[in-house]
Parts: sequence; C-alpha cells; structure tokens
Amino acid sequence: MNIIRWEPFRSIEDAFGRLPSLFDRWQWMRDSDGETRFEWSPSADISETEAEYLVRAVLPAVKKEDVQVTYDDGMLTVSGERKQEKEAKGEKFHRVESFYGKFSRSFSLPNNVDSSAIRAESKDGVLTIRVPKVSKESKKATEIRVQ
Repeated sequence: MNIIRWEPFRSIEDAFGRLPSLFDRWQWMRDSDGETRFEWSPSADISETEAEYLVRAVLPAVKKEDVQVTYDDGMLTVSGERKQEKEAKGEKFHRVESFYGKFSRSFSLPNNVDSSAIRAESKDGVLTIRVPKVSKESKKATEIRVQ
C-alpha cells in the first residue's frame, strides 16, 4: 500500500476546476463609487467544417447594433453591451439572475483564414460568425542551388 499525502485545499481547487463555465463567465468588480458590479462574457461554441470555422456566441436580449466583431492579427473579438431594462411603474423585481453590462470575448484563429470574407449574423439570440478558410495550394518542391 502506498501512502498518499492528503492536501485539504486540493479537493477545493478540483471542485472549482470542474465548474469553469460558472466562474469564467463573470468577474466581480468595484466601481469608482464603491458599488459592486460584475463583468460577464457570453458562452461560445467553436466548430469547424472543411470550408470554414464557426463561432456561435449566446447573446440573449442583445441587439445587433450593440455588438461589435473585429478581426486583427489572428484574433477575433466579440464585444458589446447588454443593457438592463428599467423597472416599469408598478413592477418590483424580487430577483434578477440575468447578466447585464459590457462584455468582450477574444478567440485566436489559425493562419489559414480569409479575413476579408468573415461574416456575422444575429438570429434568435445567437451570434454566428463564419470564418472561411483559405484554400490550400498544392506546394511544389523547390530546388535551391547551393553556391
């Protein structure tokens, strides 16, 4: 039988490590006036076909005018803001579990993308970004003369 050293905090780290989607999506911040707020980032799925990469970001209740998609030096960035609706007269919120505020997500893309043909569309609360791949040319062997 082997003796294993027990590390009590290791199990806590492991438990939090299994919950990345919960803790990576928001961060607690303090405003300049001392008010507590948090920044959030939308969840995203990334997939690939033979012709393109697909990035799907879940952005419920975010207008397409409030979203910016940029591509610069291999980095695709989705940013924007989900604005909180004001309370209507006679309406009193007892619990708010929705995320509000500014957000930003960046994704590193491989070199084989056609940046001039990237397209984005928003439908039913999902932003779909299509990043076409550059067709690979057949590489021919090149002879280099030794001088």
